[in-house]
Amino acid sequence: MQWLLDPFMVSFVRRALFAGMLVSVLCGLVGTWVVVRGMAFMSEAISHGMLPGVAVAYLASANLILGAAASAVVMILGVSWVSKNSRLSEDTGIGLLFVGMLALGVVIVSRARSFAVDLTAFLFGDVLSATWDDLIWLTAAVVVAALISVVAYRPFVALVFDERKAHTLRLRPRLAHLALLALVVLAVVASFRIVGTLLVFGLLVAPSATAALFGRSLVATMGLAVLLGWSATALGLIVSWNADTAAGSTIAGLAVLQFFVAVLIRTAVMRLRAASSPAPVPIG
Repeated sequence: MQWLLDPFMVSFVRRALFAGMLVSVLCGLVGTWVVVRGMAFMSEAISHGMLPGVAVAYLASANLILGAAASAVVMILGVSWVSKNSRLSEDTGIGLLFVGMLALGVVIVSRARSFAVDLTAFLFGDVLSATWDDLIWLTAAVVVAALISVVAYRPFVALVFDERKAHTLRLRPRLAHLALLALVVLAVVASFRIVGTLLVFGLLVAPSATAALFGRSLVATMGLAVLLGWSATALGLIVSWNADTAAGSTIAGLAVLQFFVAVLIRTAVMRLRAASSPAPVPIG
């Protein structure tokens, strides 16, 4: 059993554990809304659309988080502009801006000497390099996301389940949608340095999608998503330490694996119930 505890005897692994747990809370809160609202594609586009801002900030020796946030906002405004002025679906605008922003970011970053290393860090992050400043920033992001989720709970629920009724109840669904997008930006920007843009999408969607299979309410789904994120983080760090694999990728991979295992278990249980239920007796 010592191999389970050995990784957490090291200070930087303990910081990685705390960082991963904070990211899991943040992604559990925001990811549940993303899953039930059907915003997974938009979330992925935002995570990749940050690259130009991060690249410009890096080359200008500016704050990477501010650059990422600015680029994410441009991404959202661009999608809205395309949808409004081209009469095309939002998915089309997302796809166009997704590719365009990512390509622009790669072009900008390619002008830096350390192109490969910097792009890898952007995509995959480095959870083992988490600092106490990162933990403070993540804690603040969790508090903000929790407050917004509580204050805007009714508008979010109405938007998710019946947008027309939200209009009738004067819950301002358009503003609620913008608030949800702001939550996604907050989660992605706060987490990308720790787990990278590719992997934050996995933690944003996978635990919440798994929890949605079993959660009977939004609050229960959020709670279960957080627990699943915690388990993927702890187990991922243990596996990474003992198998010498990339920590962030291992955590995200386990989070996705949890979903497929849950689907298999749920399918097996449903089949067993169907097989054990009595056959209907024909009348007449």
